[in-house]
Amino acid sequence: MTEQELIKNAFEDLMANLRPGTSKESRQLIRKAFDFANEAHSGVKRRSGEPYILHPIAVARIAAKEIGLGTKSVVAALLHDVVEDTDYTVDDIASLFSPKIASLVDGLTKISEVMGADSSKQAESFRKMILTLADDVRVILIKIADRLHNMRTLESMPEHKQVKIAGETLYIYAPLAHRMGLHAIKTELEDLSMKYEHPEEYEVIARKIAVYHREYSDLLENFVGPIRESLDRNGYEYTLTARTKSVYSVWLKMQKQNISFDEIYDLLAVRVVFTPKPEQPEKWQCWNIYSLITDLYRPKPERIRDWISTPKANGYEALHLTVMGPEGQWFEVQIRSQRMDEIAEKGWAAHWKYKTEGGEGNSELDKWLASIKEMLEQPDSDALEFLDEFKLNLYTKEIRVFTPKGYMKTLPKGATALDFAYEIHTEIGNTCIGAKVNHRLVPMSYKLQSGDQVEILTSDKQTPQKEWLDFVITAKARSHIDAVFKKERKEAIRQGIAYFEGMVKEANLPPTSEPLKKALAFLKLTNKDDLYIQLSKDTGVREQLLKELKKKNENRFMKYWTLQFLWSDKDNEGKKIKRNEELGITDTNTDIVIAPCCSPIPGDDVVGMNIGGKVTVHKRKCPEAIRLMSSYGDKIVPVKWVTQKVMSFQAILKLSGIDRVGMVSDITTVISKESGVNMRVVHFETKDGVFEGMIHVYVHNTQDLNRLISKISALKGVEKVVRVENIES
Repeated sequence: MTEQELIKNAFEDLMANLRPGTSKESRQLIRKAFDFANEAHSGVKRRSGEPYILHPIAVARIAAKEIGLGTKSVVAALLHDVVEDTDYTVDDIASLFSPKIASLVDGLTKISEVMGADSSKQAESFRKMILTLADDVRVILIKIADRLHNMRTLESMPEHKQVKIAGETLYIYAPLAHRMGLHAIKTELEDLSMKYEHPEEYEVIARKIAVYHREYSDLLENFVGPIRESLDRNGYEYTLTARTKSVYSVWLKMQKQNISFDEIYDLLAVRVVFTPKPEQPEKWQCWNIYSLITDLYRPKPERIRDWISTPKANGYEALHLTVMGPEGQWFEVQIRSQRMDEIAEKGWAAHWKYKTEGGEGNSELDKWLASIKEMLEQPDSDALEFLDEFKLNLYTKEIRVFTPKGYMKTLPKGATALDFAYEIHTEIGNTCIGAKVNHRLVPMSYKLQSGDQVEILTSDKQTPQKEWLDFVITAKARSHIDAVFKKERKEAIRQGIAYFEGMVKEANLPPTSEPLKKALAFLKLTNKDDLYIQLSKDTGVREQLLKELKKKNENRFMKYWTLQFLWSDKDNEGKKIKRNEELGITDTNTDIVIAPCCSPIPGDDVVGMNIGGKVTVHKRKCPEAIRLMSSYGDKIVPVKWVTQKVMSFQAILKLSGIDRVGMVSDITTVISKESGVNMRVVHFETKDGVFEGMIHVYVHNTQDLNRLISKISALKGVEKVVRVENIES
């Protein structure tokens, strides 16, 4: 097939998937945008070798079919790379099409100018994108479509670019898709990110899910058969589908709960999507279907989720229940109307009312966008800080609480009375001294529950306190409290710098970055400002650090292992590093640090981050590494273990099982007999015949560790042995 035929077929496929009822004029506008973009990108190829225009067409198709956007969004998707990659300007787009379409294209255009040395290009780009989002939500929806297509075609990129893009996607785009209610897209983004970040684990879990689905297909049919009969008898029109959990959600649950694949009981779910009967309320019909199902199967009361009475903030409505199947297997059942299903799959785009004269946006999303806009308007707002705070507001579960007059407020789960005070008004938060929850006096740090009625108590003499940051969780509260202390913080940093410079002189050290790195490592800090603040406030810390700086600097660790740097051929130009050349890492040429947040050991899948002149080695699945990769994509150093000789690394094992006489002795004997393994800490507790233990061991690599786990697992009475991983969502 020729390139022109490929382009023609792709465009015809786009036109066939436009929203039903798209007018002839709209179709002509879309064709005009295609012709313009095709001419602008003429002769340009993607890295895969295909014509570049296929990418904007694919993004437009995702926007139309998978998200359900209209003509202006499809046109903007077709034009989204024209301003950045060609000589055309936003003004050209405005004159050829319309100011609104030009505004959308401008919001989608990536930042191209060089940022300041202390800021991140990605973080600034996200910040610009969110600024536009606050004015028109379609920008973010098209941006998500753009990222989805890039992830679907990521195999043509070099490995280190794949890792960077996958990390960025998992950190910000998947949560954004979740917040926009795009469940199917969010799931696909998570799975594709995992496929490139943890390819081996992805393949293993994907195969197990496929096998599981085949094994339980008969059981599933036995389960849904009676449900179909009951729905048919009661005159419902419906579709009934089965699904399994996504690969990423299974992996995340295994990591967070330290369980195996076989211990996940809610892999299977059944979805009932019904056409509502006109004479009955939707909500009533959902509960009626719930009643029909629980007449057949016993429900698990604590697993009922009612998102019909109080929809999620991203618009999701459904009734979830978990029931015991005919052969003792748990099944999750999701009950939705057709309208609810459309919102669940296409999010706010399904029923978004754009802000035109006489129209109003959806109230929940409007409130969220308003809060984002308020965060952006904070003075001295740092891009990376904003990105972290913004992400806090994306993935949280929600609670509903009430004012004394009965008005409902939606807050993240875990929110305190002080968060509620700032949600009401900044001044109420700043002067809060406590609260009454359900007419009972509580401190401002009290964690609220859904259904609480909250009255805030204030005093004119109260001012924000630093300790408040220890318990508030909403970005709004944190940003307002932070604003109060920024001036105080700047003064503390100034004093700390003066103290540190004096210590460097006293220790006879050169005025380079090395003393600062040593100080950060000694105090286990990652941010130099935090170091300066500690020095300004704590005499004891100053004395300890001065002693440390006077010690001879040794980097014995570097003499025992080698890393291989994996650059693309293009990246090697000018670096005089041959592809796959092994670089011996010593204390004379490169400063390498093993990240304390995840403590990787040889054999772990790792990535390096070159920030502040040193390469910090993280596990790829480390949350901090994912955050850094998404914020400092240009600082990624792809590395892997090549050789490792005699250095030992700490790992932590968690054990549990049935207690018996001599159990601890048997476990420690196995460890002491294992060559190359040493114990550092052993802790066991026994209750009602069941023991739990934590063992800190030093090992050379993951092979040693896996062999040790296997031998301990073989002991009589030992039920589970897992390596403790620092994985949090």
